[in-house]
Amino acid sequence: MPVRPISHVPHYKKSRLGDFGYKVSKRFFDITMSILLLPVFFVGYLFLIVANPFLNRGPIFFVQSRMGLNCAPFKAIKFRTMTCTTEAIRGAHDPLEINRITRLGSFLRKARLDEIPQIINVLRGEMSLIGPRPDSYEHAKTYVDLVPGYKERHVILPGITGLAQTEVGYVEGVDGTRLKVAADLEYIQNQCFRLDTWIFWRTLQTVACRRGA
Repeated sequence: MPVRPISHVPHYKKSRLGDFGYKVSKRFFDITMSILLLPVFFVGYLFLIVANPFLNRGPIFFVQSRMGLNCAPFKAIKFRTMTCTTEAIRGAHDPLEINRITRLGSFLRKARLDEIPQIINVLRGEMSLIGPRPDSYEHAKTYVDLVPGYKERHVILPGITGLAQTEVGYVEGVDGTRLKVAADLEYIQNQCFRLDTWIFWRTLQTVACRRGA
């Protein structure tokens, strides 16, 4: 799939350390930052123990099967932001069920705090801090068949944040997924530690401006 560059994204040359050195440094960065974020995770957990019974009744965590490295499923962990339901899960072509997002959940999403538990996935080696954002496994199986390049975005670990999240934003359906895939493939083609640092900085800007979905 041809990738259209995102014009304002800086294109860095790959590090002289080579692919192996980059992978080692990225894993070190992932582990270090995840450990530093553990206090935020525990504070958020304690806050939700108190707040959930009043503002978002039900389990604190939402665990979902998502498509990871080499299209294999893994269990992604998030703070739950929607009301509990026993109804059918939305399809790959359906819009986000905004009506199910609670007021507390909306705050967690805007501040991106709902993503914090995924540092556990990072420490397990199932995710990276930066990479293609993993989709629901059931949705992903549909996109693999419909969106060119979707399967190829899984040649690296999925990320909590990535180029698609900072430069494309939240997308829905097949058409939006095509835009996301183009950004993900551009990241895969140009990934290096300096680009990761730039995406990390852009993510902090996004959180500060509360542009979460």
